[in-house]
Amino acid sequence: MEITETDIMKMHESLGAIQDPRRKWGNLRHKLVDILVIALSSIIIGEDEFEAMEDWGKEREEWFGGFLELPNRIPDADTFRRLFERIDPKELLNSLNLWLPVATTEQGREVNIDGKTLRGSGGRGKQAVHVVSAWVGEQDLVLGQLATEEKSNEITAIPQVLDMIDIKGDVVTIDAMGCQTAIAEKIREKKADYLLAVKGNQAALHEDIREYFEYLESKEGRGEPVDSWTGELEKDHGRIERRSITVVTGLDWLSGAKAWKDLAAIIRYRSNRTAGEQTTVTDRYYISSMAASAKTFAGLIRGHWSIENRLHWSLDVLFREDASKVRKDNAPLNLNILRKIALSRLRATPVPEKRFSTKRKIFKARVNPDFHFSVLFRE
Repeated sequence: MEITETDIMKMHESLGAIQDPRRKWGNLRHKLVDILVIALSSIIIGEDEFEAMEDWGKEREEWFGGFLELPNRIPDADTFRRLFERIDPKELLNSLNLWLPVATTEQGREVNIDGKTLRGSGGRGKQAVHVVSAWVGEQDLVLGQLATEEKSNEITAIPQVLDMIDIKGDVVTIDAMGCQTAIAEKIREKKADYLLAVKGNQAALHEDIREYFEYLESKEGRGEPVDSWTGELEKDHGRIERRSITVVTGLDWLSGAKAWKDLAAIIRYRSNRTAGEQTTVTDRYYISSMAASAKTFAGLIRGHWSIENRLHWSLDVLFREDASKVRKDNAPLNLNILRKIALSRLRATPVPEKRFSTKRKIFKARVNPDFHFSVLFRE
């Protein structure tokens, strides 16, 4: 597979927009674009250590020379390390998304916001980095992210992440940590809808919603208007599970409802699970600015969990993110960005074989230069 002048121009225009954080005096031996592309290429094959980036570059030097300048051949590990410690993560993510766009609808996306702790980034008296990401699960696309020092800081980080991205016409889903009146108002100001999980951090709201759904199941409440949906039985590893959704949109009775900007619905997500002789019933509660159907909310709630299953789990299992010992400055967050971009590109690159896992694509990218080229350059 041959690279075109258009491919090279787009790569340089996108990545060249990043402000080079290296010293402006003296002679820089390696081009910024070269360093970034070799690093991303290394992570695509599952290698995120700086020494591995150098080794991979030398292993494929002739191949890289077909589309990179390489004025002084392959950068060493310290060059990779210094760059990623200093480069601005926001600029890096924006430029990579510009170079390697993922097909997505302009509006109506489900944007999941959640946090993940980079466990290996802590130690030696340093708090582990916690990353709050805005993720579109259908396209494996990271819209924006922000690092914090603790999970508890998600409350202040989420509005900043929302300010980074365009969510007009989208639905934003957040777990209970983000169930805050100010966050709901921020989402509505940006012309999007919210779906927020309600737990103990909003104790009064949680109790009012729980009690109302109990009332609906009582003799007195059975005539109240609701919308319901029940899924099919699901069987997995000896467990049988059935999920159901109940939605209430008439909320004049709800104390404090006006504090939540444009609150339109409360939702109960119930899971009946049977394992052997034991059956458990778990209820989760949500609020939303949408007056949507129960079936729609069922899809959105399950879709939110994709950020845990398709993103966080994959980063740990496929790229061993929690094992990374990179700790200094911006390096943990920048490598986290490269892993997410690599994951998105691998999943988006088609192969003729059916049921070809991402893990197999990582191996294929390592041994097959044409496939690796497609991951990097083909839309």
